Amino acid sequence: MENKKRVSLEEIYPAIKETLLGGGTVELPITGTSMFPLLKAGRDTVIIKAASEFAVGDIIFYRRDDGHFVLHRIVGTDENGYILCGDNQTLLEKNIENRHIIAKVIELHRDGKIISADDPEYVRRVNFWIKALPHRRLPLVIMRKLSK
Repeated sequence: MENKKRVSLEEIYPAIKETLLGGGTVELPITGTSMFPLLKAGRDTVIIKAASEFAVGDIIFYRRDDGHFVLHRIVGTDENGYILCGDNQTLLEKNIENRHIIAKVIELHRDGKIISADDPEYVRRVNFWIKALPHRRLPLVIMRKLSK
């Protein structure tokens, strides 16, 4: 049996930051439910890389002012910054600035398959899900029930 130790992002953040600043990538496991159905805890991981430009549809890894690390999707912009939302949510998070953003997702890893964030089929699904944001509540309730 493997001897595993669970560590918090806070503990390993210095190493993540150093790797990203050096031009490297970091693989993060999905641990929450906010990005379901596209990303599922225990099944998927993401590869993040530092970036200077971000667009609607990008999943970003960022740190809130309260210190929490989050992985959510950009669904819009306004004069105060980016507007974010988890794929499994309807509540918008506003006023996310570049200073909050650590990196963006460049790949998804699922069941041994690698999906590029630029893959046309993936982008098509993302665009559909963003457009469905005002109407997500009922489909999310149904998907949550079916996934149990």
